[in-house]
Amino acid sequence: MRPVTAFALVVTLLAAGCGSSPTSPSASGGTLRVMLKDSPFTEAKSLLVTFSELSVHRSDQPDDTWTKLTFANSASSRTCDLKKLQTTQDVLGTGALTTGHYTQIRLTVSSAKLFFDNAASGNACDATITAPGGRSADVTIPSGEVKLNREFDVSSSGATTITLDFDGDRSVRETGSGQFMMSPVITVVSVQ
Repeated sequence: MRPVTAFALVVTLLAAGCGSSPTSPSASGGTLRVMLKDSPFTEAKSLLVTFSELSVHRSDQPDDTWTKLTFANSASSRTCDLKKLQTTQDVLGTGALTTGHYTQIRLTVSSAKLFFDNAASGNACDATITAPGGRSADVTIPSGEVKLNREFDVSSSGATTITLDFDGDRSVRETGSGQFMMSPVITVVSVQ
């Protein structure tokens, strides 16, 4: 191969490798913060709900590819007393994400418990919350995974904040046998 032809081939390959697809996300990152508030289950003094995973799906990823967000304080799970989130909100999770267009948020609820006599003390959300004494009931969660179909963009120009509303009254119901079941009803109330 002649030197001029070899040089032209190298330049062509380098130029092709430097191109980018207009639909691919930027390599720079942005930040997503997920906040939680509640319309709680009115029959109890505390409703402790433990989340074991919070993840998001980017539009250009395969359907089974999710990016996990970190719970506050890098805990492996996050427990919230939904009764304390009636008039305030707390950080559920946060994380650095690749900039781009996202289509879904997925929450996994691993456990829930009602307390009827006493309210839990301490923060509204934490890695763990000490259960208050008194009458209580475990809440069965047949399907603890909730997928929220809400599109949002993460850009490098600032943090994106999503606020979720966990509706305790619509999520928890008492069965005829005095047991409690939870089908989590969570809605996205704002994306900023």
